[in-house]
Amino acid sequence: MSNTWVSYLHAVLQLCARNKASIQGKACHARAIRFGLQEDTTTSNILINVYCKSGLLSSARKVFDGMPARSLVSWNTLIGSYAQNGEAHEALSLFKLMQRNGSSFSEFTISSVVCASVAICAVFVCKQLHGFAIKAAVDSNVFVGTALADVYAKSGLIKEASRVFESMQERSVVTWSCMVVGYVQNELFEEALLLFHRAQKMEVEHDHFILSSIICGCAGVAALIEGKQVHAIISKTGFCSNIFVASSLIDMYAKCGSVEEAYTVFTNVEDKNVVSWNAMISGFAKHARALEAMISFEKMQQMGLYPNEVTYISVLSACSHMGLVDEAKSYFDLMITKHNISPNAIHYSCMVDTLGRAGMISEAYDLIQRMPFVATASMWGSLLACCRFHGNLEIAEIAAKHLFEMEPDNAGNYILLSNIYAANKKWEEVVRARKFLKENVVKNEKGKSWIAVKEKVHKFMVGEINHPRIAEIYSKLDSLVEEVKILGYKVETEHELHDVEESRKQELLKHHSEKLALSFGLLSLPASAPIRIMKNLRICGDCHSFMKHASSSTQREIIVRDINRFHHFRKGRCSCCDFW
Repeated sequence: MSNTWVSYLHAVLQLCARNKASIQGKACHARAIRFGLQEDTTTSNILINVYCKSGLLSSARKVFDGMPARSLVSWNTLIGSYAQNGEAHEALSLFKLMQRNGSSFSEFTISSVVCASVAICAVFVCKQLHGFAIKAAVDSNVFVGTALADVYAKSGLIKEASRVFESMQERSVVTWSCMVVGYVQNELFEEALLLFHRAQKMEVEHDHFILSSIICGCAGVAALIEGKQVHAIISKTGFCSNIFVASSLIDMYAKCGSVEEAYTVFTNVEDKNVVSWNAMISGFAKHARALEAMISFEKMQQMGLYPNEVTYISVLSACSHMGLVDEAKSYFDLMITKHNISPNAIHYSCMVDTLGRAGMISEAYDLIQRMPFVATASMWGSLLACCRFHGNLEIAEIAAKHLFEMEPDNAGNYILLSNIYAANKKWEEVVRARKFLKENVVKNEKGKSWIAVKEKVHKFMVGEINHPRIAEIYSKLDSLVEEVKILGYKVETEHELHDVEESRKQELLKHHSEKLALSFGLLSLPASAPIRIMKNLRICGDCHSFMKHASSSTQREIIVRDINRFHHFRKGRCSCCDFW
């Protein structure tokens, strides 16, 4: 057979691989067998590539197993394809066979099996491969290093990921993206922002992965100014048309407290998909803009798009925040009957919250009992909070019992039940609950608040002492407390969880993290600028009352994003209508 004919066959097979033309590829395979080329290594390698590109991995493996002699390309093509197609165990198994056969390997081989290990959360395997790479002196290779950093970050081992990243002499755009994504996925938003700034100084090229991730990082710490700067970069680099980047921008503006700017981005997206609509509806829901959320829900369907389970979570959440019981029930039924979506735990949680907020405690409890799965701690917590607001002691005790079993170390649940007992003048039960808290080790997560000023995120904790302007902040807070007292503010010490004297409780409440952040914002931001604060926990009742009075006293808009929702304080009122 002439070399010209073989070259022609190879060219046709490579064309089949590019076009994923499996039928034509099989025809060429038959022709190769007919002319005795099945034992030719180059022909077999091209056939493996054709089948892998077409997703026919079993056919590729048959060709591979039938080869009398395999080259590095043979091993790499099949291992890489297994890794890319989610066949992690097969990739690792083939690599072990490669080692037993004494075949040579390359950096691509190592990076492929490292990527395969993350798919099955095989952290121990990843560490073994890391050691193997060091021993083989390929750990400094950009592909291997990037794969290792990515696997460690996705496995929650962010320190190991950072160590690999810093040891790399050469880094690609993908390397930087993996590390920024890793920080964001592990909720280390400030570290992600710092790394992005470092990438900018080194003039690293931006891709849509790193831009989407850093936008999520800005959203995580409510860094609106930095988010706007990244938005400017996105506009300059032409990524605004990327639907995932645009959706990240919508989500970022909404989470930074600027739902109007989120809507502006949304209206400029030409080809809106379900993801972008969901981001906007979710933004409206977070800000208690139920009407806008419901209108968007209808418009989305008018555009020919079908809502999914995420869409329904957002619209049900909007109903929950505003106590729209009939609307929530209608959406819940519509989800099942019209769009054939089976409600999950979050949908049921929204319904429990909606019913509870409206005072329909018994109906909320009945819904929990009728659910096709076990209620989550979030559902019982929502029901307990609603019982406190509406004074239902009987169901509060039931909810608390479940919470004590599910979250035995959560001090907040014990305090909430204690306050319900106090409201019902059950003083013996109050003493018993407080005594239990004092005698047992229960976890009370420390509250933290963030505020962004001049491109920097400032973090505060209760009783903060480390901020460089802390003396000014406390002085400003002292004067602000006196101002709001004139307007009727009174310290609500029942919200202080520590078992200390009354005067000490007042002092601790006074120095809650969001109050310190507010004072710093008043010192640092222009008089016309809204003050945006992010908090890691639910805002307590005392701080909520304080913010309402402070918005009147200072004539400023104060926006607080707590773990549940946004609170827009304006002229002595809050958007949550005092139920959160």
